[in-house]
Amino acid sequence: MTSFSIPSLHPRLARRTLLAAACTLGLAALGLSPAAVLAQDYPSRPVKLIVPFGPGTTTDIISRVIGEALAKPLGQAVIVENRAGAGGVIGSDLVAKSPADGYTLVMGTVGTHAINATLYKKLPYDPLKDFSPVAFAGYTPTLLVVAANSPFKSVKDLAAQAAKPGGVSFASAGNGTSGHLAGELLKARLGGEMVHVPYKEGGLAMSDVMGGQVQFMFYHPAAVLPHIKAGKLRALGASSAKRSAAAPDVPAIAEQGAGDFDLVAWFMIYAPAATPAPVLARLRDAAAQAMASSEVVAKLGAQGLELRSMKPDELAAFGRTEISKWSELVKRSGAQVD
Repeated sequence: MTSFSIPSLHPRLARRTLLAAACTLGLAALGLSPAAVLAQDYPSRPVKLIVPFGPGTTTDIISRVIGEALAKPLGQAVIVENRAGAGGVIGSDLVAKSPADGYTLVMGTVGTHAINATLYKKLPYDPLKDFSPVAFAGYTPTLLVVAANSPFKSVKDLAAQAAKPGGVSFASAGNGTSGHLAGELLKARLGGEMVHVPYKEGGLAMSDVMGGQVQFMFYHPAAVLPHIKAGKLRALGASSAKRSAAAPDVPAIAEQGAGDFDLVAWFMIYAPAATPAPVLARLRDAAAQAMASSEVVAKLGAQGLELRSMKPDELAAFGRTEISKWSELVKRSGAQVD
């Protein structure tokens, strides 16, 4: 018979081991799992919300509005921290690899959790497998804008010019951005020649559109509406299936003979994939309370954001659909990041 022995433990370590075992047995007797106990105590310290882009960006502004509102139902401060770089990859990867305890979240976007899945050859995280969706923060159509003195008054005018020798040019905040891919979809729907001109950031692109160096671009309502009101830009269409709430007088592109056209920028709060279900439920309940605030709705609306309530299974299905939709556009554009 094979014999074995139990190694002796230091008395203090032995007491701790026995206490831990007793606690585990006690929880089991009460029908409570360690995860359930964690949720009862959650959160016991501040929660960190990572913004994978720089200060002052739309993602940053939205995160700070929601973070402040989340603090009340959670009973803890929500610290918003910018971790920008590599198109949102750095901040998103940080959260994917953080402890799955509900204390580190990320404000994911259409870029970080849909476009990047195809745009990057070696994305260090999986947008679906490495995250658990917490709450949908909202979406915003982009607006197709031209200079105020442009001869183009409609999408059909653009299509007519694109069909002529030389075609038209469109600007974006960079290769693989939602503005770039919206332009590629417009080209596919209308035909003709549309040459993409990428910029290092959206503000520079918008300046050149206003100056007439580039014919048009797709950009967020919050950025372009002040220039439209100032008489420097003109909006020809919204990229969503229906008109934007921020610019109801601007017809949707789909209304103007461009066929199926429905692309929006969106924002969603994510936790690491293995976050316990009770903690996720606590976060989702707090997010629902925060997003129901009239003050939050007004502040997000000022950024052109439109709210939409989704159940957990709908959030997961939405993420899969978006990856598939944008994957086709990324491949069509030829954009690729090593």
